[in-house]
Parts: sequence; structure tokens; C-alpha cells
Amino acid sequence: MSAHDHADGHLPHEPEKATLEGRNKVLGFWLFLGAETVLFGTLFSAFLALRHNTGDGPTSQELFELPMVFAATMILLFSSLMSVFAVQAMHKNKVKPMLGWLLVTILLGLGFLGLEVYEFLNYIDEGHKMPTSAFSSSFYTLVGFHGAHVAFGILWIGLLILQVLKKGLTVVTAPKIYVSAIYWHFIDVVWVFIFTVVYLMGKVG
Repeated sequence: MSAHDHADGHLPHEPEKATLEGRNKVLGFWLFLGAETVLFGTLFSAFLALRHNTGDGPTSQELFELPMVFAATMILLFSSLMSVFAVQAMHKNKVKPMLGWLLVTILLGLGFLGLEVYEFLNYIDEGHKMPTSAFSSSFYTLVGFHGAHVAFGILWIGLLILQVLKKGLTVVTAPKIYVSAIYWHFIDVVWVFIFTVVYLMGKVG
């Protein structure tokens, strides 16, 4: 079934799967996330191997403030819920609610990034800079790499909102919305592991 078969605006319940192209996009994206998982796994392994090599710099017990990190975690998890609502609205062909949920997802993502930047600036003031120690280098590489993924996701979803406003919700744009939601869930899951492995384990030593 091609995109022209739904040119009248009447979309199926799951428009992201209505065409072979759409299904291939979803499958291909899952394969891409498999590669991303391996990459993040490597960064986690490096951090675990180096987290006690603090040199003359501060330790994780001295640095980490769990209430602020927990707040950032809740913001990011809540944003993931917003993307679920966006996909549900898409499946009901409700474009305005879908765009609204996507916008809220972006705003929460920006809130998360704002807290992360604030956190990093505080760490720098306390002498925890990128070249300070093996611990600091591995920390900023892992957490910063995740933050870059969040920033990319915000930009991606923002561009998709503009595309839907211009072209409407179709079997061409729907798979893009769907895979962006999968991506957003992925970076949320990665953050849960970061919160556990980096912050919780770091605070207890």
C-alpha cells in the first residue's frame, strides 16, 4: 500500500505501519538503536572501570546531589509519558492534541537539559572538570553523550512538528513521529541506567 492510497486524509489506526516504507523505517530504526545500545554499553563499562580513579579531584560522594538529579529524572520520565500520549493521539488522527503533547515533550526535555547544565556548572566550580581525573573524564563523556542525544531529540521532534504543520499527518510523516517517540523512550531508559549506575552507586560508593 502506498502513500497515495491515503491521500484523502483518512488514515488507518496505525498509520506508521500502513506502508512498506513506514514498516521498514520502524525496523531500521530498531536496528539503529541496537548499535546505540552497544555504544552506550561501552561508555558504561569505561565509567565503571574508572569511577574510583578520582586523583586529586572530588569524589562522587562529595559531588552528587541526588534530589536535583532525581528531579531531572522525573522530568525526563514524564516527558516520555507525553510522547506516549502523542502517539496515542496520532493513532486517533487527532493532529492538534498530538502536536500539543509533542510540544510538552520538548519543553520537558529542555527543562532536563537546563538542570543538567546547572549541575555541570556546579561540578566545575567544585573542581570536577573534564581533565581533572579519569573519573571526571568518563563521567562527562557518558552523561554528556546522553545529554547530546536529548538535545538531538528535542531538535528532531521540533522539526517534525514543523513538518506536520506544513504537510499534515500522513502515512509519510506518521512513521517519523513514531520512531521519534521510540528514540525518546530509548534515551529515557538510558538515563534510568545512568541514574542508577552513576549517581546512586556513586553516592553509596
